[in-house]
Amino acid sequence: MKKLLSLFIILLVIQSCKTSKLPAIAPNIITEKTINDTDDPAIWVNPSDASKSIVFGTDKETNGAIYAFDLDGKIIEEKTIRNIQRPNNVDVAYGLVINDSTTVDVLMFAERERSQIRLFSVPDMTPLDNGGFPVFIDEKDPEMKLPMGIGLYKSPKDESMYAIVGRKVGPAEGYLHQYKLVVKQNGSVEIELVREFGKFSGKKEIEAIAVDSELGFVYYSDEQHCIRKYHAEPEMGNEELSCFGGDDFKSDIEGIAIASYANGEGYIIVSDQQKGQFNIYSRKTNAFIKAVNLSTLETDGCEVVTVPLNATFKNGLFVAMNDEKNFYFYDLGKLGIE
Repeated sequence: MKKLLSLFIILLVIQSCKTSKLPAIAPNIITEKTINDTDDPAIWVNPSDASKSIVFGTDKETNGAIYAFDLDGKIIEEKTIRNIQRPNNVDVAYGLVINDSTTVDVLMFAERERSQIRLFSVPDMTPLDNGGFPVFIDEKDPEMKLPMGIGLYKSPKDESMYAIVGRKVGPAEGYLHQYKLVVKQNGSVEIELVREFGKFSGKKEIEAIAVDSELGFVYYSDEQHCIRKYHAEPEMGNEELSCFGGDDFKSDIEGIAIASYANGEGYIIVSDQQKGQFNIYSRKTNAFIKAVNLSTLETDGCEVVTVPLNATFKNGLFVAMNDEKNFYFYDLGKLGIE
């Protein structure tokens, strides 16, 4: 009995060492649970009524789904996309130009087990991809064709929209592929590879990708190495701009969310997965500001918007995946960065 008690105490000590020592901040809302394994969220702000905005979240398994939640954390079944084979990361973007008079907001996600990415209009959830766009098609190794991370970039130069896609396994150079969304005269959408870029340390993998369309940067997590930064505009070249934050994390560098404010102000919020907290950096300088403990477990993906949505999220909304088949919603003011 004493040996069992001693073992239990040791396990408690080990567990406590893995978690943040910062004061825990409780979420405003905890969503209903998914079936399998939550991974990454995206937020669509309804332009006509922000209180009717939608939080999308991936449920990562062969019988996976892109869940749609209202701001109370309830599943919106009619906007949930089911029977997706291991969806990983998801992103939304506004105003894909279909023709001279029509634009649509879009949701895109990686469907890993089919080696493709998917594209749907929001909020009607109509597929725009004829079943999916294959990615990394020139790779001979099947493992290098399995997409994971995804971020959408809308160019301020000409309103072109791009998908930046990462994968489960990749080379030391050119780990990410960037695809342009090309709209044909009949309104159908195709993708066109425009560049291969991005260094990889080889230590673990690259999943989390976040794009700052306003400032023109893409950030991604080289999981046990650093947060890497590049130009999002293909014409700006493939030179790495920064590799920062590596010493601030216990182990895996995971989800990235960009809180954007006027005049380039804002924050980059990154999940320190094994430590159970989030590290916050300056959007302008990428300097470390502080860490916060949002009481989540083993957070992969996260996302943020800085506009008021309703009485609960009057300062904006931060969403974090939680390792109990759900997502946590916070008023952005709780992070102390508004």
